[in-house]
Amino acid sequence: MNILHIDCSPRAESHSRKLSAAIVARLFAIAPDASVTHRDLGRDPIPHAESDYATALSSPGSLAATQSNEAVRLSEQLIQEVETADVLVIGTPMNNFTVPSVLKAWIDQILRMGRTIGASPTGEKLGLLQDRPVYIGIASGGFFTGDRAKQPDFLIPYLTAAFACVGLNSLQFFPLQATAFSDQKHLAEERKTLLAIMDTTTLCTA
Repeated sequence: MNILHIDCSPRAESHSRKLSAAIVARLFAIAPDASVTHRDLGRDPIPHAESDYATALSSPGSLAATQSNEAVRLSEQLIQEVETADVLVIGTPMNNFTVPSVLKAWIDQILRMGRTIGASPTGEKLGLLQDRPVYIGIASGGFFTGDRAKQPDFLIPYLTAAFACVGLNSLQFFPLQATAFSDQKHLAEERKTLLAIMDTTTLCTA
């Protein structure tokens, strides 16, 4: 099993990193011979879309002309990391109700018309990647889901829609909430509770 592990927090000891590491550890318990590619967007962020890449995506003609050139080199590298993974694990904080900019920069390179996204004759987007499990650990200082929610959630709906565009529909979210005012013991117990509901039935363990 090949695991693509993505972290998004700039903090080395962040709650989202601990949560994503716990998810990866659970996967290793199931598949001890698994391999991991770790892309640390929080500490080694990729650049936001630059002029050449934006130009390449601006029209069908320019996109076709640049599919193999330097403008899409980073995009191609990141897409291939997803394609070679049997499972994705993402650890991310919730920043101002949604994903941090480093994760958005990664998504902007992954979502590419003609490569990971197709279109139906009537214009609907069609995902071109094969589906696989995507486990997303979210750390939030407050409550954004459940009965105690006090803030809007644009993170889960956005990631659900963005990943669906490329064909990734098997998403499972693990919200670790109230990190700003919970003690470490309580948060450790919450991580265990979240991992207890982790669905591994669709994993490819070969």
